[in-house]
Amino acid sequence: MALQLVQVNFKARDDSALGRFWAEALGWGVSSEGPGVTNVEPMDFVWPDPVAVCVDFVTVPDPETVKYRAHLDLATTSAAHQAELVARLKELGATPADVGQGDVPWTVLADPEGNVFCVLEPREIYRDTGPIAAVVVDCTDPRAMARFWGEAVDWIVHEVTDDHARLRSAKGVGPYLEFLRTPGVKTVWNRVHLDVLPYPGDDQAAEVARLQTLGATLADVGQGEVSWKVLADPEGNEFCVLGRA
Repeated sequence: MALQLVQVNFKARDDSALGRFWAEALGWGVSSEGPGVTNVEPMDFVWPDPVAVCVDFVTVPDPETVKYRAHLDLATTSAAHQAELVARLKELGATPADVGQGDVPWTVLADPEGNVFCVLEPREIYRDTGPIAAVVVDCTDPRAMARFWGEAVDWIVHEVTDDHARLRSAKGVGPYLEFLRTPGVKTVWNRVHLDVLPYPGDDQAAEVARLQTLGATLADVGQGEVSWKVLADPEGNEFCVLGRA
């Protein structure tokens, strides 16, 4: 049994506007499954497919106030491409962000609602990921997170140290999922989280129970009666197990 990592979910003040920004940033298309929800995914994409991790934007009333524990790293193919992408993102409404990164070869920006993300310098490892190089999650113990998420989803652990862990789809396509050791303990609920989906024929309730044996706990973020189940990983990061229609 395993789950598919299918999308990153952003809480937004204005899902439509933020969705348009990210669609332009990634060169992807925009759709909507209902009021208050904007879906961003590659053109002609048949969901779900590990070749891409899609991005959903859901309107909520509370504003951005904290540095989130999950963010996106964007891939570039050359120094010129990096400079061009940064310039284009600024024209779209991104702003420079200082998260204490110091003098580094990547550029840290914030989207129009304050979500921090990185435009990476060219790196060979990300040459075939698509526009999203990695989904990065801050944590205190990358080894423990790699063990949990390596069991939770059908992704392969490619690298793990005391400071960093890197996973990727078993098919060797799409972005990486990375865990970065970062000081500080989670104290607020995440406005950026991961959504996972059972494979056809697998049972949502059985998958939720399996995740709990791995160290996940049920979480209440005010979701009420919904078709998905909200859990928290061993470090308290919320994520959702979606139901199949």
